[in-house]
Amino acid sequence: MAHFRFKALQKVIERQPVNVVREHNLTSDFFGMNVFDRPKMKKYLSKEAYKAVSDAIDHGRAVDRKMADQVAQGMKAWATENGATHYTHWFHPLTDGTAEKHDAFIVHGEDGGVVEAFSGKLLSQQEPDASSFPSGGIRQTFEARGYTAWDASSPAFIVDGTLCIPTVFISFTGEALDYKTPLLKSLLAIDKTATAVCQYFDKNVTRVNANLGCEQEYFLIDEALFAARPDLVLTGRTLMGHASSKDQQLDDHYFGSIPTRVYRYMEDLENEAYKLGIPLKTRHNEVAPNQFEAAPIYEEANLANDHNQLLMDIMKKVARRHSFKVLFHEKPFAGINGSGKHNNWSLTTDTGVNLYSPGKNPKSNLQFLTFVVNAMKAVYDHQDLFRASIVSDSNSHRLGANEAPPSILSVFLGTEVSKMLDLMEEAVVDRKMTPDEKTALKLNIGRIPEIILDNTDRNRTSPFAFTGNRFEFRAVGSSANCASSLIALNTAVAAQLEKFKTEVDTLIEKGIKKDEAIFQVLKKLIIESKPIRFGGDGYSDNWLAEAKKRGLTNINSVPEALAAYLSKQTKQLFASQEVLSKKELEGRTEVEYEKFTMKVQIEARVLGDLAINHIVPTAVQYQTTLLKNVKNLKDVFSPEEFEELAHARKELIREIGGHISAIKAKVKEMVEARKVANVIENSVDKAKAYDNTVRPYLNDIRYHIDKLELTVDNELWPLPKYRELLFVR
Repeated sequence: MAHFRFKALQKVIERQPVNVVREHNLTSDFFGMNVFDRPKMKKYLSKEAYKAVSDAIDHGRAVDRKMADQVAQGMKAWATENGATHYTHWFHPLTDGTAEKHDAFIVHGEDGGVVEAFSGKLLSQQEPDASSFPSGGIRQTFEARGYTAWDASSPAFIVDGTLCIPTVFISFTGEALDYKTPLLKSLLAIDKTATAVCQYFDKNVTRVNANLGCEQEYFLIDEALFAARPDLVLTGRTLMGHASSKDQQLDDHYFGSIPTRVYRYMEDLENEAYKLGIPLKTRHNEVAPNQFEAAPIYEEANLANDHNQLLMDIMKKVARRHSFKVLFHEKPFAGINGSGKHNNWSLTTDTGVNLYSPGKNPKSNLQFLTFVVNAMKAVYDHQDLFRASIVSDSNSHRLGANEAPPSILSVFLGTEVSKMLDLMEEAVVDRKMTPDEKTALKLNIGRIPEIILDNTDRNRTSPFAFTGNRFEFRAVGSSANCASSLIALNTAVAAQLEKFKTEVDTLIEKGIKKDEAIFQVLKKLIIESKPIRFGGDGYSDNWLAEAKKRGLTNINSVPEALAAYLSKQTKQLFASQEVLSKKELEGRTEVEYEKFTMKVQIEARVLGDLAINHIVPTAVQYQTTLLKNVKNLKDVFSPEEFEELAHARKELIREIGGHISAIKAKVKEMVEARKVANVIENSVDKAKAYDNTVRPYLNDIRYHIDKLELTVDNELWPLPKYRELLFVR
């Protein structure tokens, strides 16, 4: 294995940057060339078909079968003209990836040959085998039928000669088996309730869209070094490895000059992304060595999430051309920053107003504060759900580790917005407000545009931070499907806006003027949600104590955090907004428990194998060399000289022996703990058993392996070390 390591290092040293040819000089000349977007629809569809699809995109209306036939013909014509030979329904099962089954555009012809064909039926709905996808008990293995159905709001695209059609994925009995179905329902919910609230301020608003911008962080590792690390190959993270003497402590990687090989990779990635209509805007070095970020311009949330899933797939494919491997695991290397996927979320109206951007007058600023306060109240009321939506085995290694938000949910608003809420709390009185009081309050609200843009700082320790014209949900993990957090966020805010409107309307019915009714309800919400507001250091011990006093929850265990999905409050929330049924919610929570258990199980098996088959033999080999050296010293030197010369070596031999014995004992104990956990039938209890009795051994065994890495002859060590993985490019 040591030979494999040094051979891999030699390959890396000999690598040369790959030459990348840009499609066109101007991005606008080829942006979306492989997407069946509106300009192409206008060209290939009839006016009626184009209008039907446009209505589906803009207003969520269904496309009937007759129009679907016309769309299918135009879509096929465009796709085949651009080299497509196959089509697939592209969907997001609960596997944290995407799925596709390719079928050729062929049917039997009259003369015994074949002809290209594609129908509205094939476009609109197909029946993939659902038995092998996780469902959490919604359906049994022998119940194979499931349906994929066309999502007309997300445009089809061509990848590697296949027309990919974004779809939802549901069971034979109609339950969602994917991320997209509840995401679309949550978007409908937020549209409905946000539009209703907007009517207080602008009667012209008829629709509200949720927007998303995903900041995708990732590591790039040379494929030769990656292949020489079985733990990276099988789990996505290093299960052992002593810290490099130099890592990120000098802060010299963040925003530094992009290494040439990486720069060429980024160029290639952007080229492919632009062809698929993914609006990548930013590229830069991240904090940790070999860590980088790609960030797009924000888009409508459903499309943005499709684009992020597609981008992750493209990143892996492009990496192969550059002899890289992309790591999306949230914590692939211990001791340095992990990777997140900050979700920048906002709401915009069909009149062009960003509801989280201050306006130009008191009325529009009251609208701004209304949506800020309701979002804050939603996070406060459903803090456990928000945590559950982002928690996973991999993300749990990152959260709270001084580069990511802690497990305590809090909302950062910035100094000036917080002052404005404090002012509103103080200025709004329980009695009827005088004209002078209302005027003074409105004048203060009107000052927001002058102060907000330059005075809204960013708090990197906050899980949910207001950053000037949007909220940034920073706790989302880099490998996650953004839909999980968006479903929780959209649904919680939708429900809160609905409650807000009910309370305001009740006061109006009692004879209170609209503005004053809004002021009174906002004051109530500001007071109720005050514990969730925090602008300090989320990593500090003081915040842990303060959060506990405020009644905020702090759950670090993944199985315990997932339990929030099964609470009465969460079930009522999703049912009230018609996003997820009780059966669907229980099914996907079951899937999350199973994923957690299986990932810990895989890591335990991999670590056990590597420890016994790679590390222990290497340590024994070096120990044997030392023993021979000691024996030779004894043969040559006098007893006094021998003791002086051999003392340190003998101590080293004992130290190595201690670590070897500890590794073997702890691996054996870990295997036994797995055996006990494996017979537990209840998925929740099994996940807790793996969390409490198996997972701790991963760090215990790693400790002894990392000590041996510092001790054993470098020429013998079988696995690439951190200094090589992170700095050799």
